[in-house]
Amino acid sequence: MKDTPLANCERDFLLKAFEEKKRLDGRQTYDYRKIKITFGTDYGCCFVDLGKTRVMAQVSCELVAPKDNRPNEGILFFNIELSPMASPVFEQGRQSELSVKLNRQLERCLRNSKCIDTESLCVVSGEKVWQIRVDVHTLNHDGNLMDAASIAAITALCHFRRPDVAIQGDDVTVYGPEERDPIPLSIYHMPISVSFSFFQQGTYLLVDPCEREERVMDGLLMIAMNKHREICSIQSSGGIMLLRDQVMRCSKIASVKVSEITDLISKALENDKKARKAGSKCGFAESIPQERITALKMEGTPVDVEGVTERASYVVQKAGTPPQTVPSPVVPLPGVGQVGEGIHSTWGMEEEEEENNISGDEEDKVIQMEVDKEDSKRGDVVEISDSEEEEVVILNPETPDKTPKSKPPSSHQKVAAKTKKKQKK
Repeated sequence: MKDTPLANCERDFLLKAFEEKKRLDGRQTYDYRKIKITFGTDYGCCFVDLGKTRVMAQVSCELVAPKDNRPNEGILFFNIELSPMASPVFEQGRQSELSVKLNRQLERCLRNSKCIDTESLCVVSGEKVWQIRVDVHTLNHDGNLMDAASIAAITALCHFRRPDVAIQGDDVTVYGPEERDPIPLSIYHMPISVSFSFFQQGTYLLVDPCEREERVMDGLLMIAMNKHREICSIQSSGGIMLLRDQVMRCSKIASVKVSEITDLISKALENDKKARKAGSKCGFAESIPQERITALKMEGTPVDVEGVTERASYVVQKAGTPPQTVPSPVVPLPGVGQVGEGIHSTWGMEEEEEENNISGDEEDKVIQMEVDKEDSKRGDVVEISDSEEEEVVILNPETPDKTPKSKPPSSHQKVAAKTKKKQKK
């Protein structure tokens, strides 16, 4: 922990105020800060505000193998996390001396006091039991974390519901909340821790110290007690020795405070049960402000609908029939495609169609002109085969032999042969 030292002038001011039986927040010597208990959306989630100190407790469960020395009992596990979000004094990833002390005190307060029936958590003897895990997260630190953690942990355990289980032979079936109603834990009593701070070697005593008061105190006494005035655990820390009368005096004060806190917890649990049964908002949904844009709910605007039919018919009769409009002709440009109702689909292909629609006589004339040109330039270059294949153009004809051969056909004969072939087709 990175502890920030307190100035000597501030320390002297606090001690002088204690001598005059005054505190910084205006409380009396034995007064508690305001306690607020709220619940989350799920069962087993509890938030406790002790003044500016705020903690959250979350309870979860799972089926595990029991311990060898206690095969018929469930397992309780407690964990307190001191987050740097709560105070800059806490470090991330390191377990400080304060967290170890709070974990041990919470285990003595809840597990060693036998406040929960661990035998009811047994599913199959020696094979499967329920492990109940309580995680306490510190959201803001302003002193007296132990009292806030104990209140949050026992309230979350009372609020928690575990799934129902059925056993058929060697098979264990765990039912969800949609199939069967969850089962609450068997809790015998509710132990609650009350902290007392001593100043000037036990001369002055304060209940529920805040963060600045904890810095100047000489010793701390934590007493865990239930409303039946049974002391569940007691722990003293610091360098002072307490007398028997001082311990008895603190135990009497603790009995009064524990009964008040127990009544507050019972009332909070009852109100939450009624709210969930009635179907009203609970948990996080309760904190959403109403009549805002984030709530997505606004009051409807009243609309007058009397005589709407008569007014609509009057407007239609007065308007009359709309005039017939003729769409203006659209002239497509070359190379532009237009597709629509009443418009001829063209894609600028008129020029290609005209070239393809040339008559046979014109085609023969074009061929004749090309042949005459070729004949004028070179002789005996074009050769037409009898097959239906395309023309074969010989660019480099072989040199004729001296032996006499048949005379090749003239250009007029070639054009006539090609024209006859087309007529046969």
